[in-house]
Amino acid sequence: MAPGRGQPEPQPGDLIEIFRPMYQHWAIYVGDGYVVHLVPPSEVPNSGPGSIMSVTCNKAVVRKQLLREAVGNNEYRVNNIMDGKCRPRPVEDIVLNAEIQVGQTLPYSITSKNCEHFVTGLRYGKAKSQQVQTASTWLAVAGGVAAAAGVLLATTTSSRRRQQQ
Repeated sequence: MAPGRGQPEPQPGDLIEIFRPMYQHWAIYVGDGYVVHLVPPSEVPNSGPGSIMSVTCNKAVVRKQLLREAVGNNEYRVNNIMDGKCRPRPVEDIVLNAEIQVGQTLPYSITSKNCEHFVTGLRYGKAKSQQVQTASTWLAVAGGVAAAAGVLLATTTSSRRRQQQ
């Protein structure tokens, strides 16, 4: 477990981005070496691509654990991703609201109620996921490219048929 070079030590209320294979997991630092995070049943540190199975879950548990245990062998960084756009809530409120939810089972959705939504909701009062927004943008671009390719193929095929007639 190691933060990126030059990364500050986490402070209470900081968002922690954990780099798992193929995706990022998010937690919120609550002090004394602990984080609180939303954990679907398949989210296990060091489990590799198998953790991506969280896409099939509809419930997750709010867990408090040592940062080093949540991170496992993965890298992490402090990433208060929306600080430039949103004002963080008071640290005491962030930590208290995180601690109150420990042990609760909450609805989970990879697209609308994931671990990043959970921690940004705690820090900013607005549940957002940059990961989902980025994936949605890529899917929209890929869909547009596929549609354009389909139109081009249909046009080319139609043009060839006319030439053969």
